[in-house]
Amino acid sequence: MASKNGFKTVRDIPHLDGVKVLLRIDLNVPIQQGKVVDGFRIQQSLSTVRFLLDAGAKVLIVGHIESKEKVSLKVVAEYMQQYVPVKFVENYRNILPEFETLPAGECLMLENLRVWEGEKENDPKFAKELASLADVYVNEAFSVSHREHASIVGVPHYIPGYAGLLFEEEVKNLSQAFVPEHPFLFILGGAKLETKMPLVEKFLNRADFVFVGGALANNFFKEQGFEIGTSLFSQENFNLSELLKNKRLYLPEDVVAKTASGKAEKKPNEVKVGENILDAGEKAVSALAELARKSKLVVWNGPLGDYENGFEKGTEDLTRVLAECGAKTIVGGGDTLAVIHKLSLENKFSFISTAGGAMLDFLINETLPGIDALRG
Repeated sequence: MASKNGFKTVRDIPHLDGVKVLLRIDLNVPIQQGKVVDGFRIQQSLSTVRFLLDAGAKVLIVGHIESKEKVSLKVVAEYMQQYVPVKFVENYRNILPEFETLPAGECLMLENLRVWEGEKENDPKFAKELASLADVYVNEAFSVSHREHASIVGVPHYIPGYAGLLFEEEVKNLSQAFVPEHPFLFILGGAKLETKMPLVEKFLNRADFVFVGGALANNFFKEQGFEIGTSLFSQENFNLSELLKNKRLYLPEDVVAKTASGKAEKKPNEVKVGENILDAGEKAVSALAELARKSKLVVWNGPLGDYENGFEKGTEDLTRVLAECGAKTIVGGGDTLAVIHKLSLENKFSFISTAGGAMLDFLINETLPGIDALRG
């Protein structure tokens, strides 16, 4: 029986004992010196892996890893072995005999899907070959489901498709932003206003407070006639003058700029030629704290500053604020997750999405190609 989201989940698979399952997981995790350094996404998917194994299924895990250097998923398989029995295999073309005789309670992991050209191109032949390996398909890679790749949208054309437990939780929790509890605070950071402008416009109609921070705010400062120096901003023309009239829109009251003499907190209209806005200031975070305390729902995606290059204070302070604000908190985005892990505050948020781009696309479109593929 399909859920109210229009797709079936692993709980709806009629029986699993002896059934071959192609399980798509997001295995694109950071690796340094041959070791996985942050396995959060994998750990979040383990409940589905164990659900399938406990029910007697034969599980073939597939996924990808992106890197300028050729990185094998063998490293990821070794990482996963501390949680579940998993054996790494290099080529799907001769895998079937081993998959058929796989002992109960064990799973296989296939080499990086990006090794084969048909994956990113969503080549029907490649999708059909992957599908021929299994009886059913399970998508547990919500964070990749904005991509029209063979392992996301192609495979479920050929065998029955189901959502994993985490996938279901992602859709359920992020959907709260569409019919929110009020007051509702929407916080958007990061860069690339081109991709995030639809979110600003949409949630100015849905939320009570929309805070735009990070490099996104620089475009608004520039529209107001302020000097932004060498700060990052989008070259596209947006109708920001109309948005600036909206009383639901909030911008940082102060910023941290890189100046000739170091870091300096300034009002946005005090930035000088040659200076670079790289973080939100203390007043900006205090104003956000006040909005968060009066809200019932907070959704946050994207850092308030150049987190990776020493301008992390605004984002870290905001993380601590939201962890204690008392509202329902839904957060996501790679940099946002990194901060939460660094501060060990994972248990202080209502829901942490494993997704970055997929979270943004879902919030804009209220669906994703991977969701539509499961709906059939």
